[in-house]
Amino acid sequence: MTTVFSKPEALTDAPLHYCPGCTHGIIHRLVAEAIDELGVRGRTIGVASVGCSVFTYNYFNCDMVQAAHGRAPAVATGVKRSDSNNIVFTYQGDGDLAAIGTAETVHSAARGENITVIFVNNAIYGMTGGQMAPTTLPGQVTQTSPYGRDVNTVGFPVKVCEMLSKVDGATYLERVAVNNVKNVRAAKAAIKKAFQNQIEGKGFSLVEVLSTCPTNWGMTPDKALTWLEENMLPYYPLGVYKDKYAESEVK
Repeated sequence: MTTVFSKPEALTDAPLHYCPGCTHGIIHRLVAEAIDELGVRGRTIGVASVGCSVFTYNYFNCDMVQAAHGRAPAVATGVKRSDSNNIVFTYQGDGDLAAIGTAETVHSAARGENITVIFVNNAIYGMTGGQMAPTTLPGQVTQTSPYGRDVNTVGFPVKVCEMLSKVDGATYLERVAVNNVKNVRAAKAAIKKAFQNQIEGKGFSLVEVLSTCPTNWGMTPDKALTWLEENMLPYYPLGVYKDKYAESEVK
């Protein structure tokens, strides 16, 4: 019998710890497929963040480093600069990257570090119980915003791709989603391009992936996918926010 679908070699056999319906598993697979297809697993080093994805070092079949909360881009910078032949990626949630790790993210981009950042945005703090995150939508109910996020008192959500698009050192920024087959395929292409950019020495690439959190959103997995489409996509439009080399080619 011909095998037409199998687990990527860049994933281990460890069972995932994520809640039912969480789309972290999909994103893990897309990252692993990109690593395998580019043939770089033997020199890839991942940097695990703090959050729901803290155990990524158990799931990726490559060398992994655990970073302190928010410091993954700084750690990745050191790993990459120690040996430029390394292919280095971070895997971070919105609390890790867009709250405590904002400075590390912005300055890694500003320096044009030749790393790949996978940023998972589910608009809430997942691991710690569903508190409001930097990416929580206006009016969204969380454990710490029971009446909905009030932008008059806590401010507006941080739009990472839009913010980094103004940073000169950033090379490639794209926002994708994994709520349906079409978007999953587009997410795979973006993640693979972000790794390819690093292989070619093009600099800092970040892919923001809109994801679900059924448990802390208080929804079934299918309703969470619908909520993402109806609420997150209008506020966080998908697309390429910066592609420095494509822009130079057009000019």
